Amino acid sequence: MTGSIALERPEPTRKEIQLVIGASSLGTIFEWYDFFIYGTLAPIIGRVFFPTGNATMELLLSLAGFAIGFGFRPLGAVLFGYLGDKLGRKYTFLVTITLMGLGTAAIGFVPPVAAIGLAAPIIIILLRIVQGLALGGEYGGAAIYVSEHAPEGRRGYFTSFIQASVAGGFILSIIVVLGTKSMMSAEDWDAWGWRIPFIFSLLLLAVSLYMRLKLNESPVFKAMKEAGETSANPLKESFTYPGNKRRIFVALFGIAAGLTVIWYTAMYGVLFFLTGSQRMDNNTAEIVVGIGAMAGLFWFIFFGWLSDKIGRKKLIVFGYIATLLLLFPLFHMMGNAANPALADAARRAPIVVSGSHCSFSPFAKEQATECGKALDLLSKRGLSYTTVENTGPVNKTEIRIGNMVVPENSGEALETALGEAGYNLAKVQPSGSNIVIIIVAILILGALSGATYGPVAALLSEMFPPRIRYSSMSIPYHIGTGYFGGFLPLVSQYMVARTGDPYSGLWYTFAIVLMALVVTVFGLPETRGRTLDAAC
Repeated sequence: MTGSIALERPEPTRKEIQLVIGASSLGTIFEWYDFFIYGTLAPIIGRVFFPTGNATMELLLSLAGFAIGFGFRPLGAVLFGYLGDKLGRKYTFLVTITLMGLGTAAIGFVPPVAAIGLAAPIIIILLRIVQGLALGGEYGGAAIYVSEHAPEGRRGYFTSFIQASVAGGFILSIIVVLGTKSMMSAEDWDAWGWRIPFIFSLLLLAVSLYMRLKLNESPVFKAMKEAGETSANPLKESFTYPGNKRRIFVALFGIAAGLTVIWYTAMYGVLFFLTGSQRMDNNTAEIVVGIGAMAGLFWFIFFGWLSDKIGRKKLIVFGYIATLLLLFPLFHMMGNAANPALADAARRAPIVVSGSHCSFSPFAKEQATECGKALDLLSKRGLSYTTVENTGPVNKTEIRIGNMVVPENSGEALETALGEAGYNLAKVQPSGSNIVIIIVAILILGALSGATYGPVAALLSEMFPPRIRYSSMSIPYHIGTGYFGGFLPLVSQYMVARTGDPYSGLWYTFAIVLMALVVTVFGLPETRGRTLDAAC
């Protein structure tokens, strides 16, 4: 193995670098749009393809399908990383975006369970697997392609557009959903209109392919190929190249895991929090989160640029520490602003459930104990509660709302008592000033995400040697984002449903970020200033 590649390349012209960034970023926006549209429409997908009669279980099952797609990302990283290091960056990510676009469009054509039975959820899961495999090869290809074109000293800035385009995919998914909703009645949207955003991906695929076909191969890969220095087995060499196992470990547990849970918490976590336990109007919540995410795109570019000045590691460590300090306060800030009346009712008349064997399983069709059935009534309504173990008779279960005892454990009796205690379970529209508070909180979360995500494409490209860069970068990134991030919506919502505490799911994010901080502080070297045509 040689220590470096003889590579002489002219500084890219402004037009050339604009095409490279534009085509790579646009394709990444479309790619992530395809993936996020599923998460944005998770409640409808749960009802159509995973019907159980229990809205909480349907949401969790649809999020399980979301997680499955992420779970296959590492396999996609292995497959397309191998191809990217063997055959080239350009053609590999042409294949990934084609698979992604076709897989997403196909979801829009799958008949519901009512029409084809069990085949419907099976087809959805298979299509999610196709999406996950494709996405496993997309990010690494786009990030490396831009990195290997970027001039020295500006790599963080240029690759930050790739990072921002991931958020752009989320924003585009919200825009298309809201735009489609506005053109039809609520009945038509629920019946068939929700399929249009999936089918719309065919148009996005056509535009993306048109732009990417204009691109040339990466100059670093061309130089390696001409010198005969491409890897014979990139996957094997990723784990045998000197020092690479340690680099993969740090990239996985210190970088990918941490930045991903912050980003998903800032986007999906906020959306589920506002529309779920805080009962904010769905359209308003989607618009607010979309505005916050769009305004927050600046942070990715800013921190990518700043990493060229002061280094990558400092910004990531800062972002992790700030997240640990601000995560819970920011969500409490949003909760108080989104539904002040509900927050006030919960403080004034907290819900306490006492009973024997007081446990609750969100996935169970029927709870095993009377106390579990009482918790099920509260969970279906997205209400927070605390439990007290009762040492009295096994079947003696009591729901207390403030000083009031619900006379019987039934939905009708519970809703009557909730109304008398001042709980309003209808969807709410926050005041203008409170919406501003929510957007400010989202912008701060966006800054935390930007600090940890903005410099990462440059950082990961600089961490690994060029002959195995696609594989070595993609594998830890997609294991970290696929498992730690992809399972975040499912795990966090399960924790909320299980505990009755709308803030309990944040502990998952807190724990992963704390782990990432420790690994980063002690294991990550500064990479700013490294050349991409030299071995590590």
